[in-house]
Amino acid sequence: MYLRHGAFSYLPDLTDDEIAGQVRYALLNGWPVSIEYTDDPHPRNVYWELWGLPLFDLDEPDGVLAEIDACRSTFPNHYVRVLAYDARLGRQTTALSFLVQRPATEPGFELVRTEGADRRQAYSLRSYATGAPAGSRYAG
Repeated sequence: MYLRHGAFSYLPDLTDDEIAGQVRYALLNGWPVSIEYTDDPHPRNVYWELWGLPLFDLDEPDGVLAEIDACRSTFPNHYVRVLAYDARLGRQTTALSFLVQRPATEPGFELVRTEGADRRQAYSLRSYATGAPAGSRYAG
């Protein structure tokens, strides 16, 4: 199953040059960039682990790309995404978010149906990856 997260998720995976172009666009707009990773890609899991601190006061994407490569090499079987924040309105809002790495195999989700009173049915999603302990969900 190919999960869709953030902008560009319906396009082929971005190359390093395309990632650099998106980071450059964010920096030209004055948006600080941060890098996050996770092994639990559930759509409601918005709190991924932060890789280092957000990268402020950068003019060129080289520093961001070096941090992306460091995160990729440290967590080769995790999802890694780049976020850019816009604080112009007096609050931090996500202006851009896209994946820069995904595991080689993505187990996907199971649709769980629960039957209740009066023949009502409720549906929820459960990630197949959460069957393994955190940190080893995509090892293999």
